[in-house]
Amino acid sequence: MENLFEDQDIIDINIEDSVKASYLDYSMSVIIGRALPDAKDGLKPVHRRILYAMHDLNISSRSPYKKSARIVGDVIGKYHPHGDSSVYDALVRMAQNFSMRAPLVDGQGNFGSVDGDNAAAMRYTEARMTKVSEEILRDIDKDTVNFVQNYDDTLKEPAVLPTRVPTLLLNGSEGIAVGMATKIPPHNLKELLDAVLYMVDNKGATAEDLMQFIQGPDFPTGGTIFGRRGIIDAYKTGRGRVKIRAKHHIETKGKKEVIVLDELPYQVNKSRLIEQIATLAKDKQVEGISEVRDESDREGIRVVIELKKDAMSEIVLNNLYKSTPLETTFGIILLAVHNKEPKVFNLPELLNLFLSHRKTVIIRRTIFDLEKAKARAHILEGLKIALDNIDEVVQIIRSSANDAEAKEKLQDRFGLSIIQSQAILDMRLGRLTGLQRDKLEAEYQELLALIAELESILKSEDKLNEIIKEEVAEIKEKYSDERRTEIEDSYDEIDIEDLIPNEPMVVTITHNGYVKRVPIKSYEKQRRGGKGKVAVTTHDDDFIERFFVTNTHDTLMFITNMGQLYWLKVYKIPEGSRTAKGKAVVNLINLRADEKIMAIIPTTDFDESKSLAFFTRNGIVKRTSLAEFSNIRSNGVRAIVLDDADEVVTAKITIPGSQYFMIFTSLGQCIRFEIEKTREQGRSTRGVRGIKFKHDSDFVVDADVIISEEQELLTVSEKGIGKRTTVDEYRLTNRAGSGVISMKLHQKTGSVIGSVLVDETQDLMALTSIGKMIRVDMNTIRKAGRNTSGVIIVNVDKGDKVVSIAKCPKEEDDELDIESATDLAGVIEDTNLVDNKQEEQNSQANENLIDKGEEEK
Repeated sequence: MENLFEDQDIIDINIEDSVKASYLDYSMSVIIGRALPDAKDGLKPVHRRILYAMHDLNISSRSPYKKSARIVGDVIGKYHPHGDSSVYDALVRMAQNFSMRAPLVDGQGNFGSVDGDNAAAMRYTEARMTKVSEEILRDIDKDTVNFVQNYDDTLKEPAVLPTRVPTLLLNGSEGIAVGMATKIPPHNLKELLDAVLYMVDNKGATAEDLMQFIQGPDFPTGGTIFGRRGIIDAYKTGRGRVKIRAKHHIETKGKKEVIVLDELPYQVNKSRLIEQIATLAKDKQVEGISEVRDESDREGIRVVIELKKDAMSEIVLNNLYKSTPLETTFGIILLAVHNKEPKVFNLPELLNLFLSHRKTVIIRRTIFDLEKAKARAHILEGLKIALDNIDEVVQIIRSSANDAEAKEKLQDRFGLSIIQSQAILDMRLGRLTGLQRDKLEAEYQELLALIAELESILKSEDKLNEIIKEEVAEIKEKYSDERRTEIEDSYDEIDIEDLIPNEPMVVTITHNGYVKRVPIKSYEKQRRGGKGKVAVTTHDDDFIERFFVTNTHDTLMFITNMGQLYWLKVYKIPEGSRTAKGKAVVNLINLRADEKIMAIIPTTDFDESKSLAFFTRNGIVKRTSLAEFSNIRSNGVRAIVLDDADEVVTAKITIPGSQYFMIFTSLGQCIRFEIEKTREQGRSTRGVRGIKFKHDSDFVVDADVIISEEQELLTVSEKGIGKRTTVDEYRLTNRAGSGVISMKLHQKTGSVIGSVLVDETQDLMALTSIGKMIRVDMNTIRKAGRNTSGVIIVNVDKGDKVVSIAKCPKEEDDELDIESATDLAGVIEDTNLVDNKQEEQNSQANENLIDKGEEEK
C-alpha cells in the first residue's frame, strides 16, 4: 500500500506534553473567559457582554422593554460563543432582586422566585437596563476602556466597562474555574462608597480603617450575620467564613408560641426549607412543632412555625439552626482576575483597584474631551479667519474650479489646515450674520476655558481626586439605601467577662440533659439528716443527675461517656430560678445523639503544668497535659480512646504537688497509687489499667486526686450513709491492683455512689434521684475507720436514692431574703417542726449503725 504520508513532514509529539498544553489552554479559557469576574468592573464576560449588547440596542432604563430573546440573540451572535441557555440564565439572575443587591437588568415577566421557580422562557420575558447599569456603562463611547476583537474578529467589544460603581463588592460574584473558585458576598452601596471616599484621602488605609464604614456583607435577602471574626478574616486575608441566620420574631397564639420567619439566609430556597422543617417535625427529629405554613406574599416573606403547648421557641429554633438551612455558612473567597491573572485580594486591594480603574477612566475621558475640544477650537479659529476676511474668501471660492482647488487656495492664502479649509467650505451663509458671529466667538472662548480646565485636570492629582469624590458622592446620593443584613456579635468573639460579676454558682444538669446555673445563695444550710428542698422542677421521667459549684468566669470542660471533651464559659449557661427546668445542654455544646456528659470540670486556665486525668468504668486511667485542651473545636475533641463496652466515669485535674490517684468502685473497693505511675499521654490514646476488680459485676464509680495523706475522704452510699476517713488509712499500692475496702456495705447502705475530699471550710451538697438537694456542714459528719459504714447524712424516702455529691462554699449569712423565705417557707417549717422524739430516733439509728460496723470489723 502506498504511504500516504511519504511527502509530508511528521513531527513527533509527547502525548503528555500535548495533553498538558491543551488542558492549560482550556483552564485559562475557563478562568479568564468564563468563570471569574474582573477585579476592575466586577463582571464576568457573559454579564459584560449582556450589558454591552443592550447598550448597542439602545435599551436604556428609559427605553421600552425588549424581548429577552432579542437580547440573548445579539449576545451569542456577536460576542458570546456559547449556548443561549447560559446567557439567558445570567440575564435572569441579573434581574432578580433576591440574587443581586443592585439588579442590573429591569425585567418584565416571570424571572423566578425565592421558592426556586424557574423563569419563563426568554420568548415570554422582556428586559431593559436599570439606572445602575447605565452608570456602569457611562462614558464607554469616550475611549475610556480598551476594546478587543470579538470571537470571529468581525466586531469590537470592551475588555472591561468604565463603571462608576464598585460592582464586584456591590453584587458579589460566584464561580468555579479550574483549580480555583470565587465567592464574593454582596455589600451595601452606601458603605462601599463611604470607604472609597475615605481611601481617596487615605492612600494606605487598612482593612481595620475601612471596617469603620463597611460593617460586612449586606445580602439582598437580609438575614443576620453572627460574629465578626469571619468578616475580619475575609477583609484582611481574602478568605473567611460567616454564619447567616434567618430573621424571626415570636408571636403568641393562646398559650402557645409561634415562630414567624421574616427573612431567610442568602440563596436559601424557601419552599425546600419549609418542606425540610415539616419533615423533621413529622419524623420527631425536632420536637415541639405542630404546624408549618407559608404566608408569604408580595409584601415579603412570612413563614409561620406553630409550636406545641409546652414547647420552648428558643430550643426549637436552635434545633432548626442545626438541622436546616435556617442557619447557613457563607465561605468568602475574594478571588478575581487582574491583568489576566487570577488572585485572592483583601478588601483594601479591591477598593484600590476600583479607584485606580476610575482614575484611568477619568484620565482617558479627559484626554478624549480635550482632543475633541481642541479639534473644535481649531475649526473655530479657521472660521474666525474666514469671517474676518469674508470678501476675499468668497472671491477665492467663486474663482476656483472645484472644492479641491478652493481648499488649496485658502490654505495658501491664510495658512489654514485641511480641516479648517473644509470647514469654511461647509459653512452656511447664515453664519455671516452679526448674531452668529457673536455666538461663534462665545463658543470659542468657552472652548478655550474648557481646554484649560481639562489640561489642569491632567496635570493635577488633587483635581483628579476631587472629580472622583464628586462622582462617588453623586452615585451615593442617587442609589444608596439602608443596610438589610444585621450583624450581631458572637459570644465566642467578645470578651464580656468584665461586664459579668465573678460569683459562685450552682450548676445542675438533669438526666435528660437540661442545664442551668443558680446563685449559691438560693440554697440554705440545714442540719444533718434534713430532708432538703427541691432544686429543680423536673418531669416524671427526669431527675437531676449531677451538680457542682463554680464561678461565672471559669471555663467548664464537659467530658462525655464516649471520651469527647467540649468546653464552655459558665456565664454562657442560662441563669434560672431554683425551680426552673433549665436549658437543653445540646443547645450549648454540639453533643451527639448518643453522648452523655459524665464530668464537668471548671478551670481558670490551661497551664501545661496541670494535667487532666480520665477514669473509665472498666478501671482504665489516663493522664494528658491540660494545655492540649486549650483550643477546642465546636464539635469537641477526642480526649481518650475507649475499649469496647467501656465508658468514661469521671475526670479530674491534677496540679503541681498532687501525689496520688484514688479510685472507688461500686462494691466498696478503693486503690491508692502514685500519680507518676501513669505517664502523660496524648489525646488520642487509651491509657493504662488503674484498678483490678474482685467481682465481674463491679465497676468504677468515682476517683480523686490526692495531695497529702493527711487529707480526709468523705465516701457516700446510695442510701445516704457516709463517713470521713483519712487518706493514710488506705494502703498505698501499685497501679492495677485490687486495692482495699473503702466502705463496709450492706442492705442499709446500698452501693457506693461517690467520694469527695473533705474541706471543713466548705459544706457538702447531696442530690437525690427525685431532685432534692441538701446542704450539710462537714463538721457535723463523724470520722470513722476505712472498713466501716458511717452515719446517716441524708434521709432518703422509699424509692429514692442519692445520685451525686459535691462540695460548696460555706454561707457567711444564714438569713434569708424575702423572696427566698417565701420559697422555702414550707421546707423550713417541715424541718423545724421535727419533734425531739424524731431527733432521738435519728441519733439512735446512727449510733446503732456505727456500732454494728465496728463489730463486723
